[in-house]
Amino acid sequence: MKLSVPGRAAATAVVAAVSLLAGGSIAGAAPAAGPSLAAAPDISVTNVKAHLSQLQSIATANGGNRAHGRAGYKASLDYVKAKLDAAGFTTTIQQFTSSSQVGYNLIADWPGGDTNQVVMAGSHLDSVTSGAGINDNGSGSAAVLETALAVSRADYRPTKHLRFAWWGAEELGLVGSRYYVNSLSTANRSRMSGYLNFDMIGSPNPGYFVYDDDPAIEKTFKAYFTGLGVPTEIETEGDGRSDHAPFKNAGVPVGGLFSGADYVKTAAQAAKWGGTAGLAFDRCYHSSCDTTANINDTALDRNSDAIAYAVWGLSA
Repeated sequence: MKLSVPGRAAATAVVAAVSLLAGGSIAGAAPAAGPSLAAAPDISVTNVKAHLSQLQSIATANGGNRAHGRAGYKASLDYVKAKLDAAGFTTTIQQFTSSSQVGYNLIADWPGGDTNQVVMAGSHLDSVTSGAGINDNGSGSAAVLETALAVSRADYRPTKHLRFAWWGAEELGLVGSRYYVNSLSTANRSRMSGYLNFDMIGSPNPGYFVYDDDPAIEKTFKAYFTGLGVPTEIETEGDGRSDHAPFKNAGVPVGGLFSGADYVKTAAQAAKWGGTAGLAFDRCYHSSCDTTANINDTALDRNSDAIAYAVWGLSA
């Protein structure tokens, strides 16, 4: 998640070489519960953590981070792309320029489904320069990747078209996602049923926050957590600070999950979620200690399963 700094301008994105896939949306989305939602698979937290270990190794081998313009970012993108290519996705690398450095978005389309109704799930893949960025945002990136691989393993054939994305240069001001949205034609934007964003979903002192931007998407996520007996709160800390913002500004329905960053957990929140009151949800936010040790497995597991629940239900 990018820093909240007043007046911080996003760098200008310039296309280098890309042919955009048809854009696409969840207006009037699926119901909050039903057979199609129940059919979503359990996402293996072991597999998600294996992806996080790979991202940690990539950071360690490349100066300790996976930041925009650094070798660690491109190696992270190559890792994700290889997994998706092997699983049968059609992948596209979208190239842009920010802060005089080349950046990359990775877009992955699952074959089939109505391309006039596109359900998209995404996360930012870059870290800050000060650390490996395993919670921010390896957690979202790994969970979205494992959900996409689950789509392939299940040979899932939804009514709507499924698209997944990993954004570059989010930490510089949502640069990659903004470039993608700005590059879409009006027609392609109208084809997007919805965009689901996952930025920090394994915080070590976690909360369970749901975006309230679109009622149908919000209802779907809340239904999942209600089924677990886990209370949720409306997400406010990251509002406008992550990659859903460009989509929302373009009129695309958006939703997502968040487990908290540098805000402090209250006593009331600790009473319902556990953890430690008076401590930040993620004390290693944007720091060198954001490593694989900085993950709460329960939060990562629940949120990963919630991603699959929403992807299956909203695309059925």
